[in-house]
Amino acid sequence: MTEFLVLATILLGVGVIAVPIATRLGLGSVLGYLIAGMAISPVLGALGVDVIQLQHFAEFGVVMMLFLIGLELEPRKLWEMRSRLIGLGGGQVLVTTLVIAATAIFIVGDPWQTGLAIGMILALSSTAIILQTLDEKGLMKSEGGQSAFSVLLFQDIAVIPMLAILPLLALPELAGEVAQHAGEAGDHGSGVASFMDGMPAWQSGLITLAAIAFVALAGNYLTRPVFRFIASAGLRELFTATALLFVTGIALLMTVVGLSPALGIFLAGVVLANSEYRHELESDIDPFKGLLLGLFFITVGAGINFSLLATQWGEVLMWTAVLVVTKLAVLWVLGGIFKISGTARWLFALSLAQAGEFGFVLLSFAVGNSVIPQDTADLLLLVVAMSMLITPLLFILYDKAILPRFDREREREFDAIDENRDIIVAGRGRVGGIVDRMLETAGYRTTVIDYSSSQIERLGRFGMRVYYGDATRPDMLASAGIESAKLLVVAIDDKEATNRLVSYVHKAYPHVHIIARAYDRNHVFELWSLGCRDIIRETYDSSLRMGRSAYEALGLTREQAEKLTEAFEDMDREMMVPMANVWDAEVPPWENDEMIALVKKLRSEWDPLLRDQMDAIIGRDDLDEAAE
Repeated sequence: MTEFLVLATILLGVGVIAVPIATRLGLGSVLGYLIAGMAISPVLGALGVDVIQLQHFAEFGVVMMLFLIGLELEPRKLWEMRSRLIGLGGGQVLVTTLVIAATAIFIVGDPWQTGLAIGMILALSSTAIILQTLDEKGLMKSEGGQSAFSVLLFQDIAVIPMLAILPLLALPELAGEVAQHAGEAGDHGSGVASFMDGMPAWQSGLITLAAIAFVALAGNYLTRPVFRFIASAGLRELFTATALLFVTGIALLMTVVGLSPALGIFLAGVVLANSEYRHELESDIDPFKGLLLGLFFITVGAGINFSLLATQWGEVLMWTAVLVVTKLAVLWVLGGIFKISGTARWLFALSLAQAGEFGFVLLSFAVGNSVIPQDTADLLLLVVAMSMLITPLLFILYDKAILPRFDREREREFDAIDENRDIIVAGRGRVGGIVDRMLETAGYRTTVIDYSSSQIERLGRFGMRVYYGDATRPDMLASAGIESAKLLVVAIDDKEATNRLVSYVHKAYPHVHIIARAYDRNHVFELWSLGCRDIIRETYDSSLRMGRSAYEALGLTREQAEKLTEAFEDMDREMMVPMANVWDAEVPPWENDEMIALVKKLRSEWDPLLRDQMDAIIGRDDLDEAAE
């Protein structure tokens, strides 16, 4: 018990310390976990901790991650991905395998069997690192993120035939090493061997198909009554236990029939994507996924063989560079073939350029089946770990070097505005679009600027003219005719950009009337301090309408509800000005003593007046009855 508590304290403590520091430095949580693992590697060694076994346990976090991704991916969306799943994924695995195998055979001089095995193993990428980082950076839904996910999904499928092919590549001269490593290899394959080994191909195929069919049918027809029964108990922890049982049970079933547990769990998630229990499953599984993934990254860092690295560091770094450059080149070419361009192509190539966590398992499996010598496997284990370690650095390269370069290119490609009109609308999204349509239908002509090229392309299909550019740039405003404009409508969905634009125009062109979109009440005060006097809270009117509907739902007439809403709005607007005058940008409102005192004073004075006004509208007795 003490040993477990010591180990748990070390692992949790190092994660709690390292990850916030790494995140604050802009390195990301994954690199923080990896560095933390490297830091505690000597401690774990002194305690006699089996890092490899701990890593196998933590890999279940990857399984949970794919389950959660599957919950977000309906079967229809998965079918739409089929061309990239097969084309991008299949192309990446095949071409990378052949290129690395050719390098091992013709340059290093390995037997073709060993070279092919090395190619297959290093063709895989790290599902854990890539998906965690894409999700952390909000890039999962982007074109580059979706393309990377398609490749990762195919790689999980490709592991199945790889496990079948590797034993066929056995070298007789390496048979002497099998006994030494059979235990480790057997841990991975024992479940499959005891159940599937010796079966005819048609029989094992039928069992595999039956297992997949069971997952699909159980997801569609059994989960609802089961979870409904569990929910009737009213115990939150029981639902969590059932969700974990569901995930572990399917993973076990897939392992027994020789399939990747990650693939099986992903398919189960897709089946449950339309379930009414989807969100509850997500909330129950997500904390376990996060902890296990963090533990996995720590074990990767802790598992680096520093003594071997010290003696062969040049060779390790060289082959790590060869691996990353080879995969980058293959991915870059495939991205071009499948018309992935711009930043998406860079994200696709950089994110998948490492080896994957399954490489640890497959290398052990290959050694146990006399395919790869132990000394070569030890070197490759370091290459896999080092390539995973530099992946967060590749994402930093993408953020700091690739994105800014494309941003500069986009700036040079901003549209030239060849018309000067009295009204300029900055931003044509869900707010600016309605404002522009209202002005247009009333006969007013506007110059509309938006920063989203995809939005402009969509609007262009409907014959709407919108200029591509950054409305916060002085030269863009000048070309739009801000000097002679009468009205500027700021409808940008970016708080800081709105503030910059309002501040600049108010100071440089004080004759222009500014109508600004505010994110919330505090943003109103910011804009007020910047000189804007026509400020619209983006959710304010809809909130008033909801309040009015609430009055009507409680039995008041439409006329009464409208008058009550109008009375509340008048009072709220009157309170905003004195509050804006005491607002301080350097002090949060809840720490601004002057504002707190003012709000208390205004409420004590105005709330009774508002209540009397509402009493007069509907009558005291009616109000009390409605409130009850």
